[in-house]
Amino acid sequence: MIKVGWFSFTCCEGCGIIFLEILNEKLLEWKKKIEFKSFRMLSKENFEGPFDISIVEGAISSRKDIEKLKKIRANSNKLIIVGSCAITGYPAGLRNKFDEKRKKEIKPILREFGHLDRVLKIEDIVNVDGKVSGCPMQTEAFIELFERSLKEFETF
Repeated sequence: MIKVGWFSFTCCEGCGIIFLEILNEKLLEWKKKIEFKSFRMLSKENFEGPFDISIVEGAISSRKDIEKLKKIRANSNKLIIVGSCAITGYPAGLRNKFDEKRKKEIKPILREFGHLDRVLKIEDIVNVDGKVSGCPMQTEAFIELFERSLKEFETF
């Protein structure tokens, strides 16, 4: 079985919802091939890896996020990022463009919640093996990339 993890960072988790919708169509086909080892929307039990394929949505907004992302990357053969938040860091990254006065105003809040001064996109921190754009992600593009990735791990 191909071990898959789905991870969400700073985002609305819309890509995860789209993935659940995709499962309505693809679950019977994919369940013969994949085993979800981590997907908060599907199970309370989640594992830290190793994973054959990890899928990440969301932007990075804290040091804790950076460490978790690095751990996911280290424990994943293939890392796919999905959605605008992961690919561009936006919309959460809009605060990166605040003027100095506004940045000074929000600094205590950022500190209180352990947030970075800047929101980062996934590729600012780790290398990725594939990406699907959109907000939320483009369904057909995701299915195509995911199925191509599954074929890389299938053994005959």
